[in-house]
Amino acid sequence: MPSQERFKAGYKGVYYIWGTDARGKPERIYYIMYRKDGRQVQEKAGRAGKDNMTAAKARNLRIERLSGRAPSNKEKREREEAAKIAEAGKWTVDKLWEVYKENRKPGKSLKTDQGRYDNYIKDAFGEKEPCEIAPLDVDRLRFKLTKKLSPQTVKHVLNLFTWTVNYGVKKGLCGPLSFHVQKPTVDNTKTEDLTPDQLKALLDTLEKSENKQVANLMKLALYTGMRRSELFRLQWKDIDFDRGFIQIREPKGGRAAKIPLNDSARELLQNHPKTKHNSPFVFPGRGGKQRTDIKKAANTIKEAAGIPKDFRALHGLRHVYASMLASSGKVDMYVLQKLLTHKSPAMTQRYSHLRDDALKSASGVVSDFYNGMAAKAEEEKQKAENE
Repeated sequence: MPSQERFKAGYKGVYYIWGTDARGKPERIYYIMYRKDGRQVQEKAGRAGKDNMTAAKARNLRIERLSGRAPSNKEKREREEAAKIAEAGKWTVDKLWEVYKENRKPGKSLKTDQGRYDNYIKDAFGEKEPCEIAPLDVDRLRFKLTKKLSPQTVKHVLNLFTWTVNYGVKKGLCGPLSFHVQKPTVDNTKTEDLTPDQLKALLDTLEKSENKQVANLMKLALYTGMRRSELFRLQWKDIDFDRGFIQIREPKGGRAAKIPLNDSARELLQNHPKTKHNSPFVFPGRGGKQRTDIKKAANTIKEAAGIPKDFRALHGLRHVYASMLASSGKVDMYVLQKLLTHKSPAMTQRYSHLRDDALKSASGVVSDFYNGMAAKAEEEKQKAENE
């Protein structure tokens, strides 16, 4: 046990007692005494070993306390406590994300965003309040991500960052960013398609495939243009055979949507084999749960059909469906938008040139008709002159 007997250290108001260090050896512990605001203050200056404290250093510390150049230990503790309280009250991006996340619907989308936050946002902005973030900070993050991620992924990350901050602003937890977050320009107009020969080869392969679940799932994508996630979530109760509609579960954009059950889709679904798990899902995954992927089986089918590797099985078939309708000339852009459940006509416009081509082709029939009439008249004229 350390001795509490005080020993003078050679300087006014400085003394030490004997204690022991971590190894149990004797060690001097220095204290200082001084008056402040009319009251006696006694505080620890430090240990000889651990803090490298000496009598001279303790004297200098006492002088600083007396002159007001350095706060007392008590004042330090009070300031540290005040700083902790202030820190706890700060709405950092980390804290905003936790609140924003709690109010998001659980699912794959949230899981994906959690990964984006942990991998790309947390280290850059997690401990900062929105008011502490400068445009240059976001620029640096964007440039860094652009080197290793696609423009679309970088846009998703920056969107998530702005959504998190904007949620805090909406709830009155923080102030808005003082600048606009610039995001990469993404070319979303790529339209995948198949030639008539490729489409025939794919349909033949799907017909022969032993994996009827995946084969029928791909066929339904082609027959209805449903999105990948919509096909995975499709349940038997979403199909109204009597009225001839498919209810889209959790549609993109959040609005309720339904699409017609055409004859091809109806026949496929009526003959589609149900799994032994008695699953509510039309195309269930393992154990009858919701399917999450078909990549392996789809790649096997694509390879057997001679389809290009970069053709996305489900997303590409949605494009094929839309392209066929647009190029038929029988479906206007408004109807096509409703069939594809696009929230706005902007995304549907990518197919407008196909409809234009069909309309031009149809218009050409009139020209052919009149040209044919003119040729016949000329032929009859020549015949009359020859007689």
